[in-house]
Amino acid sequence: MKPIVSKDSVVYFGEECYTALNAYLEKANHSKICILVDDNTHEHCLSLLMSKIEKEYDIEVIEIESGEIHKNIETCSGIWNALSELGMDRKSLMINLGGGVITDLGGFIACTYKRGINYINIPTSLLAMVDASVGGKTGVDLGNLKNMVGVISESEMVLIDTEYLATLPVNQMCSGFAEMLKHGLIQDRGYWEKISDLSQLNFEDLDQMIYDSVVIKNKIVSKDPTEQNVRKYLNYGHTLGHAIESFYLTHPEKPTLLHGEAIAIGMIMEAYIATELLSLTKEELEHISAVILATFPKIDIDAEDYQKIMELLIHDKKNENGNVYFVLLNTIGEAKYNCIVSDELILTSFEYYASL
Repeated sequence: MKPIVSKDSVVYFGEECYTALNAYLEKANHSKICILVDDNTHEHCLSLLMSKIEKEYDIEVIEIESGEIHKNIETCSGIWNALSELGMDRKSLMINLGGGVITDLGGFIACTYKRGINYINIPTSLLAMVDASVGGKTGVDLGNLKNMVGVISESEMVLIDTEYLATLPVNQMCSGFAEMLKHGLIQDRGYWEKISDLSQLNFEDLDQMIYDSVVIKNKIVSKDPTEQNVRKYLNYGHTLGHAIESFYLTHPEKPTLLHGEAIAIGMIMEAYIATELLSLTKEELEHISAVILATFPKIDIDAEDYQKIMELLIHDKKNENGNVYFVLLNTIGEAKYNCIVSDELILTSFEYYASL
């Protein structure tokens, strides 16, 4: 597959990943290389990567515990100290081998350690392949508030090899699929229709589906790298989805929701809002809801929690001047950003989701 070139980075696919990586490593002549992994990618993915590196380099491995709960400044502090103790200097390279937590957190660490060292993202989850590792967003959570601290700075390259997905649990695959559905809903009706019927797809289709999804995201990001206008489209489903994810993350008595599972709920609720405020039809809403619920079983959200979740919306990093902004659909494949929604309508969207 042809590499996808963005402003400051290149996304490579399949075996070409390692041709590009080895050429880069030989030319760059980094003083040290650190590979950041979590306990899962250390066990399942590191050996594959190491087998693809052709020459001997001074490589150190730093492992953290897996999970969104560890995507915080405390984890960063530990890794910064480890990098310092390992003698990593400004000519060092950081390779982030993992899912969205590793690519977000590792990118942020690389951008801030010694005011910035080079880094490469090698996403190992479907979510990271189609979303988290592309576009230069890095960051960590602040308590239960998602991605509140970070910078936008692209990696040297992104390497997407679907062989890393072989050991990924089904729920993690589905989590990434939510972002792929989002890309179709906001930008490409044909892509949405193609991937919305999973019964017609097989694993051989996956490489092309991922490639097409990255093309959609890269097209948007290239027009607006710092999210001043059209990049906001990528936040569809995330205003309510992030609030739901944050609420469940900090309430241990609630079930744990993966990012994509929360965003799937947000996409349904925000589609309902669009039927009230924009031109999305009831038929389109029913179609969107049915497709999403076919992959993501409905979560029972207690009515007493609606207000608590809504209170988290004010902390959304996309807000400006005290307003909570939504991305809504005019129709499948066409979105509008900076939509202001009343509390009453948000509450009604919870009730719609509960009625499904």
